[in-house]
Amino acid sequence: MTAKEKRAVVLLSGGLDSATTLAIARSEGYVCRALSVAYGQRHAAELEAAARIAMALGAHEHRMVEVDLGQFGGSALTDRRIDVPMRGVQPGIPATYVPARNTVMLSLALAWAEVLGAHDIFVGVNAVDYSGYPDCRPEYIAAFEAMANLATKAAVEGARLHIHAPLIALSKADIIRRGTALGVDYGLTVSCYQADDAGAACGLCDSCRLRHAGFKEAGLPDPTRYRTA
Repeated sequence: MTAKEKRAVVLLSGGLDSATTLAIARSEGYVCRALSVAYGQRHAAELEAAARIAMALGAHEHRMVEVDLGQFGGSALTDRRIDVPMRGVQPGIPATYVPARNTVMLSLALAWAEVLGAHDIFVGVNAVDYSGYPDCRPEYIAAFEAMANLATKAAVEGARLHIHAPLIALSKADIIRRGTALGVDYGLTVSCYQADDAGAACGLCDSCRLRHAGFKEAGLPDPTRYRTA
């Protein structure tokens, strides 16, 4: 790469939102390093999806880091003793909230970005069609960016870092429309909180419901593979 190239680290979970975010970053001319985190999630099939997406969308590099948040538990996504909610999106913060997940992931992206000399991090958080997670709100993203610019050598020496959350104010339907226009193959993505080893979705968890409703509202066919039994 040359010094003139715009470099970015993109957090890539393997789901619909992060795939769209990578496509947006690429469309804006960034040379993207995709970073996935194996945090002990029960839907580990999304990590295989992330590798497929990174290749399909032209990421310059894709890395996976292991940080086992499952050793702490506290979430239906990391502790199999806690059931994944299946009754539809309910008021309040659901059991699928993973304590400190986005803070951990953004911190890892920040570390890699500083080493790369990248001044931009992209994350696919959304504050419209989501499950009430506190670390998906605009004020959280702004606070993390402020912290990053206090905590890094690069920022102290004048190279400010920016956290981009291009989906934060979009509905799921708008996200899908945007990604479709950018050529995202959503059949490669896995969003289900309890996808099986082959990536087939349950169709009942909050993530599945929001995803399916998004395709319906967007007027586009849902390419998700659902379990038949």
